[in-house]
Amino acid sequence: MDAATERLVRKRAAGRCEYCRLPQNWSRVPFELDHIIPRKHRGRTVAGNLALACYYCNVYKGPNLSGLDPATGKLTRLFHPRRHQWHYHFRFDGSTLTGRTAIGRTTVYVLQMNHPQMVALRDILIAGGVFLPTWA
Repeated sequence: MDAATERLVRKRAAGRCEYCRLPQNWSRVPFELDHIIPRKHRGRTVAGNLALACYYCNVYKGPNLSGLDPATGKLTRLFHPRRHQWHYHFRFDGSTLTGRTAIGRTTVYVLQMNHPQMVALRDILIAGGVFLPTWA
């Protein structure tokens, strides 16, 4: 991947994971560029198919394009940061991320966005005034 594309993706994300909204400067592990449509599914390495992702979201997402909606059991696409609006699909209830739609619920579940360690980290960042769920 060329340096200009990487800079564009990082700048566009404004220092936040495009899935869970964790601020990069508070992560011990560098954020990664995620292929929204993975290469194994013929996803291209172009800015429109790349998202800045924290290590946890990127690892849990892996090559997945979809999952089962925990509310309905129906196969549902995952959140696509270039095509979907974050606020339409997600909201924070304190430090817990809630899916507002089937796409949001499925993404929260597949990416394990409410893993106890992630919720605890968001609690710490909220208490320190570093992360405000209203910014998400």
